[in-house]
Amino acid sequence: MVVFPNAKINLGLEVLRKRKDGFHDIDSVFFPIPLCDAMELMPDKQLRKDVWHFSGLHISGRPTDNLCSGALKLLREKFDVPKLTIFLHKVIPMGAGLGGGSSDGSFVIRALNKKCQLNMSDEEMKEMALQLGSDCPFFINNEPAQATGRGEVLRPVDPGLQGKYLVLIHSEIHVSTAEAYAKMEVDESHESPAQIVKKPIEEWRHLLRNRFEEYAFVEYPELARTKEKLYQSGALYASMTGSGSAIYGIFDRKVERQRFSEFDFVYVAQL
Repeated sequence: MVVFPNAKINLGLEVLRKRKDGFHDIDSVFFPIPLCDAMELMPDKQLRKDVWHFSGLHISGRPTDNLCSGALKLLREKFDVPKLTIFLHKVIPMGAGLGGGSSDGSFVIRALNKKCQLNMSDEEMKEMALQLGSDCPFFINNEPAQATGRGEVLRPVDPGLQGKYLVLIHSEIHVSTAEAYAKMEVDESHESPAQIVKKPIEEWRHLLRNRFEEYAFVEYPELARTKEKLYQSGALYASMTGSGSAIYGIFDRKVERQRFSEFDFVYVAQL
């Protein structure tokens, strides 16, 4: 079975308060984009252990450390899932705020629920995905949604981006999420991103913010320059996604990739 786990971007990201469980409450809009990994899952009852094959971007650590392996472990705690040969071709940059690992893990749950006829409902799959990570439940339905709580409380929202163009830029910069949270002053006095994205996109620039930019742009000024480059190139809205370090711009017309030739990773797509 072949699946294509996709990335997501954050349209706005507010950090509201620290929770008793150590996490933070957030308010954001998660939006799926067509940048995808490729994964093939091949059940084989003759195998004594899972067999992993990786290609594309380098994945550090052992195969058993990734969220795909974590998803298999959770599934096997409840179901008789056979051993698998797994091919994962990695395209989505890691540590970029794009949710690539979360998507991979959630797609394992979705794919094997169908392939092995486990008959889990969407809500059951979301509950399982939440054990992998806060943004993993989003990839079960994989539709634009307001994300609150840790990111697992999802409500459908339509930002009206159909037909717009996305330019996504990623530099080899790793932003420490833990340090960014530690240096952030929480702020509950904000307009929800879910309300802002209902307004004309031309107004988003002055209203829709990612709180992690406050830390990342000071520590890594080149990220701020990348965002400004997108605006200079005609973006209607530009932002960092997640805790970084990928920066995206939304345009009303197709943009030539060559305009951003100084960057190593540039992805252009129609939404």
